[in-house]
Amino acid sequence: MSEDISRGRKARRCYGFDEVALVPGNVTINPNDVDVSWTMENRRIEIPIIAAAMDGVVDTKFAIAMGKLGGLAVLNIEGIQTRYENPSEVIEELINASAEKATKLVQDIYREPVKEDLIIRRITEIKEADVPAVVSSIPQKADRYGDIAQNAGVDMFVIQSTVTTVRHFSTEYEPLNFERFCKKMKIPVIVGNTVNYEASLELMQAGISALLVGIGPGAACTTRGVLGIGMPRVTATADCASARDFWYKNTGKYVPILTDGGMRVGGDICKAIAAGADAVMIGSTFARAVEAPGKGYHWGMATSHENLPRGTRIHVGVTGSIEQILFGPAELDDGSQNLVGALRTSMGALGAINISEMQLARIIIAPSIQTEGKAFQNVQHVGMGK
Repeated sequence: MSEDISRGRKARRCYGFDEVALVPGNVTINPNDVDVSWTMENRRIEIPIIAAAMDGVVDTKFAIAMGKLGGLAVLNIEGIQTRYENPSEVIEELINASAEKATKLVQDIYREPVKEDLIIRRITEIKEADVPAVVSSIPQKADRYGDIAQNAGVDMFVIQSTVTTVRHFSTEYEPLNFERFCKKMKIPVIVGNTVNYEASLELMQAGISALLVGIGPGAACTTRGVLGIGMPRVTATADCASARDFWYKNTGKYVPILTDGGMRVGGDICKAIAAGADAVMIGSTFARAVEAPGKGYHWGMATSHENLPRGTRIHVGVTGSIEQILFGPAELDDGSQNLVGALRTSMGALGAINISEMQLARIIIAPSIQTEGKAFQNVQHVGMGK
């Protein structure tokens, strides 16, 4: 529903995670009996949580550890891992820089050219561990890097930019033809990011395998402040999921929706799936893992932009292992650990036996959901008051 914001000008009301709640169902299920897996082009993936393609989060060791736990981790093949023989030395320099110098240093570090032999080497390292290898690039480099990655044996290829559309115009370079690219690739192609129904439907028509949803919500991202664009994730997820359902009804092809960015706790993940997501992509929570290369530091994917950085380096700390973040036991009281356990428990309370049923959960608008009855937590800065 739209509201007047001026004479003859309307604006739509949209909703984020903190403004909604999920209503328990009439049936409850033992959390151990629910199925949290999801599928993409007949590939079954055990857990619906993906580690984002950010250099402070995913390197080859992290991708291997995540894969062995049943999840996916995306390696940025235009990042530090493919620009430097010894990326850990470069990351060490970055995390030790002062806050005033961090962005400038990131820009300098990413001026080093990507080395194609390192793309092959990093993919090979992951594949030798017998886990899925998933990599990402921006649309302008996808044609070239897609061929290299596919020949190296990658399992999935992600194309990601701040806002991605089929109809992109440029006088400086030839825009990527998504339909042609998807046809030439013999592996699933995940594309993002977007937040609206029409753009989602056009990307699905081009032949993508999954869609990333979300613009600017990440903890280290400043796009919403710098550019003023974005959409709260509950509404964005629901809109794009509607496009998925329409496409499936008319073609029989199911394109999973992956809500991307800004989810800190288990409840956010549960709400994203209830809004229509099949899985979620997370950065900052995994940046807190012992195995993360950033050692408790995290920076946005667009921080390295030479003229208009839309990210910043933040300190998130180290709180536990990947396994602890995914499966517990939780030692923190803020909901950032045992994310899969939280999802299972929520699904059980909602009476959802699988992800598809979770997407049918009843959602209510509840602006007081974060504060009602939480006065002591808020005053003492514990639990939900952090």
